[in-house]
Amino acid sequence: MAEQEKLRIDKYLWAIRIFKTRSLAADACDKGRVKYNGDAVKAARTVHVNDEYEIKTETRRWRIKVTGLLHNRQQYSEAIKYYIDLTPADEIERLQFQASSFNTGKRQSKIGRPTKKERRDLDEFTGD
Repeated sequence: MAEQEKLRIDKYLWAIRIFKTRSLAADACDKGRVKYNGDAVKAARTVHVNDEYEIKTETRRWRIKVTGLLHNRQQYSEAIKYYIDLTPADEIERLQFQASSFNTGKRQSKIGRPTKKERRDLDEFTGD
């Protein structure tokens, strides 16, 4: 039974849905993006309840506290019960600001093609 209680950090981060695949979680550990007390951890590190980790993913920085060990991937509504998100408020605000200011300069989807008049106006404006 004691063997069942051991859980690798890469498997845990995959199970709680911070990473899409376990290999992505292991790569993040190898590249030093998962930290415990400021030190990078290896993918094989054993997770314990009440551990706090800093995780850097492509989209955001996480600070989590382990509240339970989850061995298999669950749906999101279940997975969030196994950790507490301690991410600072300024990081969350930064993410919301980035999402609101995201603009590629292209036309918004579902608007459709420009009419002939809009096309002429556009050509006149761009000098084509």
